[in-house]
Amino acid sequence: MSFKPLFSRSLGAAPGRLHFAAHSHHLWPDASFDGQVECWEDAARLADRKWDRVMGEVWPEAQAEIAAELGSGNPSAIVFADNTHSLLLRLAAACPRRGGAALRVLTTDGEFHSARRQLARWEEGGEAAVTRVAAAPFDTLPARLSAAAQAGSFDLVFASQLLFGSGAVIGDLAALAGLARPEGPWAVIDGYHSFMAIDRPFRAEIAASAFFLGGGYKYAMSGEGMGFMHCPPGFGPRPPLTGWYAEFEDLTLPPGAVGYAPDAMRFMGATFDPSALYRFAHVRRMLAREGLTTATISAHAAALQARLLDAIGRTPLAAAELLNPLTGGPHARFLAFRDARAQGWCEALAAAGVVTDVRGDVLRIGFGLYHDAGDVDALVAVLASL
Repeated sequence: MSFKPLFSRSLGAAPGRLHFAAHSHHLWPDASFDGQVECWEDAARLADRKWDRVMGEVWPEAQAEIAAELGSGNPSAIVFADNTHSLLLRLAAACPRRGGAALRVLTTDGEFHSARRQLARWEEGGEAAVTRVAAAPFDTLPARLSAAAQAGSFDLVFASQLLFGSGAVIGDLAALAGLARPEGPWAVIDGYHSFMAIDRPFRAEIAASAFFLGGGYKYAMSGEGMGFMHCPPGFGPRPPLTGWYAEFEDLTLPPGAVGYAPDAMRFMGATFDPSALYRFAHVRRMLAREGLTTATISAHAAALQARLLDAIGRTPLAAAELLNPLTGGPHARFLAFRDARAQGWCEALAAAGVVTDVRGDVLRIGFGLYHDAGDVDALVAVLASL
């Protein structure tokens, strides 16, 4: 079955392109255009009063959709920002430092650049002491990470649920969440590559004590500008990095008072661009109309991945190491092939009009709702010519 009509604008804008980088920049469905237009029209029609609509209707709708998608059951624990890096800064600033000025962090060596780079810079400047657990072998990472967290004395434990470089699914991080306390340590799950790729990745019992970071840029199909964070109740009641929206619910406080909302709004910043929330709302409504869930989209992607792997023997990729084979369980929306020729393959594919990406010696080929069997067969033909 093909869902290409839902993406007519993006596909029509570059008809000759084979875009197999849904894990990087997911193409936008037509519904997102409708959301962008509605945002503009609300601004024109309502002017200053648009914020009543944004905060009273659009924001709560997005919160409810994310809580339902996560499986957390708590919309009021969701807060938004322009990107997850901004939220990481607010979170780290609020995290209790029980051993002195430096933030003691436990993480893996497979984290995405937004966290990897920031932690490395804090470490360089003495603001953080970072312990990194090797991501590989992936099947033992949850146990090794939990053991390290229990053995050490950390303020913050930060780990991806799905590793961006290899596509390895770390799986249940309940053990880490079980260690978290408001006074420290805090457990943070980076779900940027699992949100709307893995069905209900953050159930209520984990959400009660762990943070979760995600965004709309990947499988939420809503573009940039919509980072979000699930904030467990009781953790960080007065974040030190704070904007005036953190007390948006009570603007009657006396002058000079620094008030905070009791829910996730306590982590809010200041004035923001709400257009991504409109896009997200329209995309979610589209999915509901079409009867599409994360589980059904994942099944669609898995079938296309299997089709590619069945034909891979006719291509040079047959000699590469597939880092995330299909197992029938939760899987990344991309296949990760490790080979010394990965950089050259990516460049050759780009020259042939096929968009993939490469991380070091790993070629990543990503799948989305806008792909069908014909796209995979076309990809195989190009791969065979490498």
